[in-house]
Amino acid sequence: MAKTRPASNWSAIWVLPLVALLIGSWLGWQAYQKAGIEIKIAFATGEGIQVGKTEFIYKGMTIGKVTAMDFAMDGKDKGVTATLEVDKRIEPFLRSSTRFWLVKPSVSLAGITGLDTLVSGNYITASPGVSGESVREFVALNDVPPLAESTPGLHITLKSERLGSLNRDSPVFYKQIQVGRVRSYALAEDNKSVNVKVFIEPEYASLVRKHTRFWNASGVTVDATLSGIKVRTESLASIVAGGIAFATPENRADSPPTDPSLPFRLYSDFEEAQSGFKVVVNFPSYDGLSAGSTPVMFNGVQVGLLKKLKVSDDLVSANTELLMDPVAEDYMTDGAEFWVVKPSISLGGISGIEALVKGNYIAIRPGAKNARNKREFVALAKPPAMDLNSPGLHLVLVSSKLASLSVGSPILFRQVQVGAVQSYRLSADSKQVLLGVHIDPEFSGLVNSSTRFWNASGVTLTGGLSGIEVKSESLQSLLVGGITFETPDTQAASLKGRLPQFNLFADRDKALEKGVEVTIQVGTGDGLNVGTPIRFKGIDVGKIDEVELTDDLKSVILHARILKAADRIARTGSQFWVVKPEVSLVRLANLDTLVTGLYLDVQPAPAGTAAQTSFIAQSQAPSATNSPSQQGLKLVLSAPSRGSIKPGVLISYREIPVGKVLDYELGPTSDLVLLHVLIDPRYATLVHSGTRFWNTSGVTVDAGLFKGVKLRTDSLESLLEGGISFATPDVPLMGNPARPGQTFMLNAEPKDEWLQWSPKIALGK
Repeated sequence: MAKTRPASNWSAIWVLPLVALLIGSWLGWQAYQKAGIEIKIAFATGEGIQVGKTEFIYKGMTIGKVTAMDFAMDGKDKGVTATLEVDKRIEPFLRSSTRFWLVKPSVSLAGITGLDTLVSGNYITASPGVSGESVREFVALNDVPPLAESTPGLHITLKSERLGSLNRDSPVFYKQIQVGRVRSYALAEDNKSVNVKVFIEPEYASLVRKHTRFWNASGVTVDATLSGIKVRTESLASIVAGGIAFATPENRADSPPTDPSLPFRLYSDFEEAQSGFKVVVNFPSYDGLSAGSTPVMFNGVQVGLLKKLKVSDDLVSANTELLMDPVAEDYMTDGAEFWVVKPSISLGGISGIEALVKGNYIAIRPGAKNARNKREFVALAKPPAMDLNSPGLHLVLVSSKLASLSVGSPILFRQVQVGAVQSYRLSADSKQVLLGVHIDPEFSGLVNSSTRFWNASGVTLTGGLSGIEVKSESLQSLLVGGITFETPDTQAASLKGRLPQFNLFADRDKALEKGVEVTIQVGTGDGLNVGTPIRFKGIDVGKIDEVELTDDLKSVILHARILKAADRIARTGSQFWVVKPEVSLVRLANLDTLVTGLYLDVQPAPAGTAAQTSFIAQSQAPSATNSPSQQGLKLVLSAPSRGSIKPGVLISYREIPVGKVLDYELGPTSDLVLLHVLIDPRYATLVHSGTRFWNTSGVTVDAGLFKGVKLRTDSLESLLEGGISFATPDVPLMGNPARPGQTFMLNAEPKDEWLQWSPKIALGK
């Protein structure tokens, strides 16, 4: 049987609305999820902004678009308000610290920015905020904001007196490589300087140290002198748009890392940066000084620059401000000296010749490194005396007078200049002149303890009958004076002490003299001068170096030097006497002294006596009575008076000279005169105990009424000078040969029988 089912109320047609509802809900949810967030941004002007076209781009991604624009109606701003629909994903960054600005193309000397907007059009970008409350309305910036402090890298502040041509994004260079840029700039709180914010890329941050120096590298620096033109610039970018460069001084290579919170000084140029600290110097004369161009030099190297010059009210001196290189900072202490170097042309040559090319400059002598720091100085009116710290040998020469020497006079060795006189002054007692001398380093080994210096200034003339000798060391020393030296013993001891002293002799002969110094006292110095020779047997054995009066003014002291046989002459018993010309009717002696002048003769002491350096000269040649050098028979003649007899008078036998008178003296009882005579060895056999001696001086006159007048004289010599004759009788009255020292009577005249004696006596050999 067929079954029937009840009719159902469900129809498949209802599935379609349900599906449509689900799809609609899903599409609505998707639309909600993709719907943006609406924000409002106030701009000063709507120029460059278009509804539906101007996009909001962040890091190259479009995340919003302008949907509407309207005038600002709140009365606070006179610009426009743009409504933007932005991606919902940036909602967490829409805070009060978020900043918006309009990017548009910009062309300036610094470069071109926003170049991509030439194709895509202007767009809005932002710097997301990370702090502050969530907001939907913002005020756009008029320009691109500076780089954020949070950007990785080094952020520092530079202080400058003026901005110059620097601008935002001006490059920062290190060795002409861009390592950063200028973030921003603003006036300091005191309105007296400009604070420049600088960013250094992270990889270059370690280049900035505590003692790093920054300078404005904008434009081109031109340094033009007669020696050429020097142009300095960092790069083409710095020429056009300005820039900053920095470096750390070599002497600060160990400088620690910088503290970013401490500002740096921004110097106006490279020179000022290199000469980083100020020194004030007062100059008594400011001729040739120029602010901004006069350099400060040390040993030919520039260590500073004259930046400011202010003339005093009386126009006599000037206060200057020097900018010094940091390398000199430790030497700006007590003792540092400044002076102006100018070109000088004189007979001595040209000094400061470099100033002829570069202009006057300021020279400096650094102070001791460990002395007290100082920043204010008074300059010297002329170069300082001696720089004991400069390389080479420094010594002092002591002289009795300056002569023609001066600062700069050359020091010569074999006519090669090896140094110069640096200074001169009087000694403490004002009796001597002290000359400071510098020997160049490469020649300092030529001087040791045996070195002798002498004044080689001018011309030395030596004249005599043999001719005239002219000496001059060099043309330079002839004009301006000079000093030369020799070192006789190259193996002598080296110099000791920091500033050794040497005597400066008047000439080479005195400088190189050896021997022994002695003093000789004479009654008068008439005819005796410096250079008078001392002779022995006609040979010069010394000479007089100095002549002076004794304290009581009664005699003269001769300071002499014995150069030959000093070991025999400078001894007890040596005798000195002055040799003078003798001119008389019968005697001419020492005539050479009429031309050459007086001289001192000396009789050396016997060997073995003690050394002696002080002597009293005899008034005449010493007696040879006891001298072993006098060979022959020595006798003594006694007479009631000396008459005209004197040393040197001849003794004759048959009018033949056979001896001479050596000396005379009073007898022991003063009633007789004793004459010491010497008979030549060959004629000694002529004298016997029966020999008779008589005085033949002058003329004997025998007159009578019936016998007339009879004249008798022994010889013309005896007539004029005096003389002694003797005769010996025949055997057996002859007697024994005379003994040395035997005494005979000197008769006033001979007897007639004596004149008839004619013995035959063999002569000696």
